[in-house]
Amino acid sequence: MNNNYTDKNTSLGALYASHLGAVTRRHDHALEQAGASHAIIYSGNPKVVFLDDNNYPFKANPHFVSWVPLTRLPYSYIVYTPGETPVLIYFQPHDYWHVVPGGPDGYWTDHFDIRIVHAIEDVAIHLPENREKCIVIGEIDDEALAYGIERINPNTAINILHYARGNKTNYELATMRLASQRGAIGHRAAEAAFRDGRSEFEIHRAYCKAVSHTDPELPYGNIVALNSHGAVLHYTDLDRAAPELVNSFLIDAGAQVHGYASDITRTYSYGDRRFQDLIDRMDIMQREIVNQVEVGVDYRELHVATHKMLAHILVDAELAGGDPDTLLETGVTSAFFPHGLGHLLGVQVHDVGGFMENESGTVIDPPSGHPYLRLTRVLEENMVLTIEPGLYVIDMLLENLRGTPAEGHVNWNTVDWLRPYGGIRIEDNVRVMVNDRENLTRDAFAAAS
Repeated sequence: MNNNYTDKNTSLGALYASHLGAVTRRHDHALEQAGASHAIIYSGNPKVVFLDDNNYPFKANPHFVSWVPLTRLPYSYIVYTPGETPVLIYFQPHDYWHVVPGGPDGYWTDHFDIRIVHAIEDVAIHLPENREKCIVIGEIDDEALAYGIERINPNTAINILHYARGNKTNYELATMRLASQRGAIGHRAAEAAFRDGRSEFEIHRAYCKAVSHTDPELPYGNIVALNSHGAVLHYTDLDRAAPELVNSFLIDAGAQVHGYASDITRTYSYGDRRFQDLIDRMDIMQREIVNQVEVGVDYRELHVATHKMLAHILVDAELAGGDPDTLLETGVTSAFFPHGLGHLLGVQVHDVGGFMENESGTVIDPPSGHPYLRLTRVLEENMVLTIEPGLYVIDMLLENLRGTPAEGHVNWNTVDWLRPYGGIRIEDNVRVMVNDRENLTRDAFAAAS
């Protein structure tokens, strides 16, 4: 990724020291609870394709990325000892087959004791001698990469780190604002390509060009869905030819800056007034949900309230009949809206800790009948989460209503009308505040206008 993008748009360096202080305090607490003296955070390593000598795209350990903005640095380690300058063991191999990492550079370098190694076996000399006092945070698929450290991702430490990641630092918020701005630019380019009659594959290429990402650099695989493909929740097939008749366009696509992600969805009509009216109703509902986001809100209750709000839209659009409670209890709303309202967002698209009641790892279950909700916590200040209600014609789910009390509540003729359009999803990234909220996505679209 082009780091100049951030250098020209923000002074992340001014926020980084405070961010690093928050990260070290989390690890101080985690080490104390784990009864350890040193945390070794491993960046990860590429995975080899089965029966091949190619690697899958490298994805760095998110714990490593939360320390340093280095998403392309495999076989590297951070060694953290409370009260000491953290050590970065920076792996820079001698290699003529691939581009090797350049020298460490950027606003973060002054905060680390950086030790460059050119061979993996040289890592060991920079690790603490007493391995029994160490824990490793990261994915270790080869015990040699643990260098004799036996405690790998102990729950006593990992639960503390995962729970704390729910609250973003000012540095992380600034980085995520940039990711939102980048994503909004991509969405504008994708909409223009859609209006120009391009195929899904061509729309996807227009998006990637606008955000300056290759496919592996995207935070997740783009969902670029024309017409009925919008009803496939994770549609990533990308038809190479444009359909003869274009009805609609649903795009779920994000961008990243220094590993921190945006996750944005928009739905468009290709001129059909009736479908546009339904999009507009969903957009109004989505904004109303966003306006309920604030510290102290139980996200499970917000998810259930969304289903009741959706019930009103289903009735108004003549897709269903009945009162909201009945449509919810009989499973009608879940057939049209089967996924969760949203999830935590950060250095991972579906950031960890969404089910955690506390730092001990106690799990908060989703509401009965809503198994796919990824966030069940009470909202806290500076969480960043998605709000992404949807309405789809998913025949498999609707057919499950046949022969049940729900069948009579569905207007099947209107369902037939909506089917060629697939569905609607509108998704914003929202920061939780006290009696308020910040909509990173809407702000980014306004700036991109």
